[in-house]
Amino acid sequence: MTISPPSSFLVLCAASLFAVLLLSPAEAAPPVANASIIKPTQSFANYVKGLWPLAEERGVSRKTFDAAFKGVTFDPRIVAHTHTQAEFVKPIWQYLSSAVSASRIERGHAKAESQHAWLEKARDDFGVDDSVIMGIWGMETEFGAFEGSDNVIRALASLAYVHYRGDYFRDELISALSILEEGDIKPREMVGSWAGAMGQTQFMPSSFREFAVDFDGGGRRDIWSNPADAIGSTANYLAKHGWTPGLPWGFEVLLPDGFELSSKDSSAFVPFGEFAKRNVKRADGDALPAKGDAQLLIPAGLKGPIFLITSNFKTIKSYNNSTSYALGVALLGDAIMDRPGLRATWPIRDHFLSLAQVKDLQTNLRKRGYDVGEIDGQVGEMLGAAVRAYQEKKGEAPDGYPSLALLREVNGPH
Repeated sequence: MTISPPSSFLVLCAASLFAVLLLSPAEAAPPVANASIIKPTQSFANYVKGLWPLAEERGVSRKTFDAAFKGVTFDPRIVAHTHTQAEFVKPIWQYLSSAVSASRIERGHAKAESQHAWLEKARDDFGVDDSVIMGIWGMETEFGAFEGSDNVIRALASLAYVHYRGDYFRDELISALSILEEGDIKPREMVGSWAGAMGQTQFMPSSFREFAVDFDGGGRRDIWSNPADAIGSTANYLAKHGWTPGLPWGFEVLLPDGFELSSKDSSAFVPFGEFAKRNVKRADGDALPAKGDAQLLIPAGLKGPIFLITSNFKTIKSYNNSTSYALGVALLGDAIMDRPGLRATWPIRDHFLSLAQVKDLQTNLRKRGYDVGEIDGQVGEMLGAAVRAYQEKKGEAPDGYPSLALLREVNGPH
């Protein structure tokens, strides 16, 4: 999920340590440079006591409240995680090499086979492609192997105590108490990441309350140890966030020689037929779909793989608002389902911009009048749109790729 609104947040999960800066609905916030931590003016014990009226207002019983906080103390190790800053941005090809590894694909094959019935039921009940569920499951926790081991109540209370990200973690803590009140899990069994993300597909407590389902009819929503509930809950989340049944997330394409690329090709959805008229071909040789809309995704310039993506790709990004993450989910899921791999190769010899260089690019594009959003060193949609607008104005192919050559050009005289 995205940093704001509160249903979304930056993530760093146990199974995705290589993905330094991601965004997700289920997981919670790794460090952000401008995130504030307020020095508490009261003891941790008094802070917890002060939460009782809010918890009671939300329907939490005194018995549940006391049981949840029994033996819970402030954990400075949790807060220390918020100070760790990423020093570089990993190239998408390095990220995907880890995300879509041979070992992960192999484990995914085995899991897809063992959970075939629940994946089929999720597809029937929610219309969500099982490959995407498998991709998320693998990306988030290695199919349940790495869910995190922190006490969620202690982790959330520690972050709430120092007001990290304002009231976000306090509200997530109250949601966690509500889950305990509803009886889905016991306090000591409620474990997750340092920032409170829980279960095999890493839901924050508020997301759990809204989207988790008792998929196997076992009497409780158990996303920690029950793959069926994790699968059904993930499918429900995606369905509620706009998944269109029968529509692919996208696929790799080949652009014809002389293709006249426009910035609109990567910013507006148009019918597949419009791309067919321009002689855009699927890399796997299949025909473009007869129905549905798509737009181009050019994550590494015209020298790398190029994709047509649909609104379902955007739905994957609602789970974690990162293009690299969404591509990881999509390509991992495709590989698990034995769909063709990429035909084009990544431009691995390119100099990928560092965090500082991306900030430099953002700063200088802003000086030239382009809206790049926050100067954060991250290559997101706003920077891509700004780069495409700059390229188009210069008469260059607007692929949105922040290369070293582009940085030098933008940093030059106006």
